[in-house]
Amino acid sequence: MFHGSMVALVTPMREDGAIDEDSLEALIEFHVSAGSDAIVAVGTTGESATLDEKEHCGLLRRIVELVKGRMPVIAGTGANSTLEAIELTRCGMEAGADACLLVTPYYNKPTQEGLYQHYKAVAEAVPVPQILYNVPGRTAVDLLPETVERLAPISNIVGIKEATGNMERGKQILESCGDQLDLYSGDDATAMELILLGAKGDISVTANVAPQAMHEMCAAALAGDRARAEAIDRRLRALHQDLFIESSPIPVKWALHEMGMIPPGLRLPLTPLSAQWHDRVRDALRKAGVLESADA
Repeated sequence: MFHGSMVALVTPMREDGAIDEDSLEALIEFHVSAGSDAIVAVGTTGESATLDEKEHCGLLRRIVELVKGRMPVIAGTGANSTLEAIELTRCGMEAGADACLLVTPYYNKPTQEGLYQHYKAVAEAVPVPQILYNVPGRTAVDLLPETVERLAPISNIVGIKEATGNMERGKQILESCGDQLDLYSGDDATAMELILLGAKGDISVTANVAPQAMHEMCAAALAGDRARAEAIDRRLRALHQDLFIESSPIPVKWALHEMGMIPPGLRLPLTPLSAQWHDRVRDALRKAGVLESADA
């Protein structure tokens, strides 16, 4: 249903933590012109954990308005409460999102049966296309391939963002249910290899700062052109690593501010990128060729 480079969009904020709508509009236009294949709004990278429900839903509506149908919008609507996830997913659908992305319930550490019942309940309550999202490094819960296989027959569960970076995990999902739902990488460093194996794209942090290159890399990998995909990905490898040198979205928001695209705001408990990493992230931007073009 969706494919290519799907940017996990940051939420631009001023230094007082207020959402900066002017920068948001500029970011949308940046991604439209650079060829991003979809926008993933108000997910982990969008600081969903520190937005209240009114802000969350309002931001989804505004992003859909700004995109104006020029690319799909996938709304981050996961929560660790099933009832809250249902409400946020309904919000995403009513805002006009093309699909919703639901992270596994964090902190309360449900069993595999609990995960199955959670996703089944959301899918049955809200008839919008839904993408599962597994990122155990952040949630402390792992959605296992056997549970994904159980969920795959549910008609409006259309994909999974697998962010473990585990290629064997990706192969297992493709083999067991790749004909029923689409697999997306949630790990930029291994995204190219996963797409070459059969994944349909990458929900990407790197695409925030290098959208054209990520679009071109994903397109080459989807076409089976390993040589071209590798040539592009080689330029981006430092970004894939260094945009996670501290918890995301700390480094990527610093990078976008360095590029002159957003204010420096984050919401506590996130804090600005430590000074010791500034040169390293700046160097990664230069290697990717995006800092010079922003300065030009």
